[in-house]
Amino acid sequence: MKIKYNKAILGLVFMATLASCKKDYLDTTPTESVSTELALGNTANLTAAVNGIHRMMYSQTLGTQVQGGQSGNMLYMDILADDVVFNSVSSTWLLSDYRWLAHTNPSSSSNLYHYQFYFNIIGNANNIIANVDAATGTDADKKAIKGQALTYRAWAYFQMVQLFGQRYVAGGTNSSLAVPLVIAPTTTATPRSTVAEVYAQINTDIDAAIVNLAGYSRTNKSNFNVNVAQGIKARIALTQQNWTVAAESAKAARTGFALMNNSSQTSPEYLNGFNNYENSEWMWGSRIQTDQTNYFYSFFANMGANYNSTVNRVSQKSINSALYNTISATDVRKRVWDPTGRNTADFVLPTTTSVRFAYMSRKFKVADVNSSVGDVPYMRAAEMYLIEAEALARSGNNAAAAAALQPLAVNRDPSYVLSTRTGAALITEIMNQRRVELWGEGFRFYDLKRTNSALDRTGANHNATFASGLLSVPANDIRWQLLIPQDEIINSNGVVTQNPQ
Repeated sequence: MKIKYNKAILGLVFMATLASCKKDYLDTTPTESVSTELALGNTANLTAAVNGIHRMMYSQTLGTQVQGGQSGNMLYMDILADDVVFNSVSSTWLLSDYRWLAHTNPSSSSNLYHYQFYFNIIGNANNIIANVDAATGTDADKKAIKGQALTYRAWAYFQMVQLFGQRYVAGGTNSSLAVPLVIAPTTTATPRSTVAEVYAQINTDIDAAIVNLAGYSRTNKSNFNVNVAQGIKARIALTQQNWTVAAESAKAARTGFALMNNSSQTSPEYLNGFNNYENSEWMWGSRIQTDQTNYFYSFFANMGANYNSTVNRVSQKSINSALYNTISATDVRKRVWDPTGRNTADFVLPTTTSVRFAYMSRKFKVADVNSSVGDVPYMRAAEMYLIEAEALARSGNNAAAAAALQPLAVNRDPSYVLSTRTGAALITEIMNQRRVELWGEGFRFYDLKRTNSALDRTGANHNATFASGLLSVPANDIRWQLLIPQDEIINSNGVVTQNPQ
């Protein structure tokens, strides 16, 4: 699908979203004959539009197998980095991304996916925000709707500025170009705003969202509530090196969410397959219904150890062996990966002929091997403990950082002892905990970029041949910025300009 600048991104997709979620309404009032204001004239239809954005989070984008909504971003962000290992070229999905060839090509489908997916969300959110105040309905409903739309816009722009903009530097001007900042429905080509300008809008939106969502009780974990908005605020602050706000927001966000139960040695929750958002520590995720299965573009078709897809049969992904070796023997997470590649009892693969690899994963599993359905995790309380600990450590508060890390670390490893490390050693411990805990959930590329760290796949089980020799990339290399899709530059008549290449 070609981008026709903001007309497609910010307008027409909204009507398709509403149609999919409010079909009975459009049976009597054809889509092409209603204005946006009429379609969004009451809180019932606005709620349907918000639910449409939820649905977009796991819908296929551009017809490409790995682009199953947000899970596509999760796959790309980990395969670009160092902790997920590409074991085989028998399946080439994500191979060009692993080699850093796709995102450095302005005509690649992965760049187009990131750009279009997040702008689709922004466009739908803009339509909701522009119409909610004048709609009929209760003030409480309007606040909840506006709060969720603002959260989506803040989150989508946060994703985009990290991808297409340079790394944010606290105290710097951050005057390099990021993405077009569009906060109202429009079909007019808009030039790119600076990194600083985009972050300013992100913070304005997420702060307003937190106010609007206060007191709102959501129906399920696909929806936002104030905790998730605070969690997104914590992520934003961490990326902007605003340590105090990051720590405070993360602590507030996780309130009311208990860490999963790992007290049983035979059946700890951590080994249940990460496929059910009813897990106590999941804060935000997509519930995938069986009748809405997303087949081979689902997250589990690419990362689910027991689902019968080509990728899972011949190209299971592994953990970086050097990272695996940092995990304590008494840590439940040590059991997520098989260092030998020969453990057939615990690591059950889709078929008897499936290929096994050393350090392969069983973190993600479908509950029903006949279906690719599984809930997709976007935010867990574990991440909030890690954000708080990292922010405190980077601000120099070593004792508080160690105390913040302790509940999570001892939940995963009953033998864990409160850390006495300080400074860089403590930060390394926290970051290793983060890498292990969030493996495969789409954080590593962002973490390397925000911490100004180089990509380093050396000294582990990465195959230089599979990676086409791409085992390291220096920090601040221009390749840390994704290129703007060429279609966007063409269809905006050059109003949108390209990143350095």
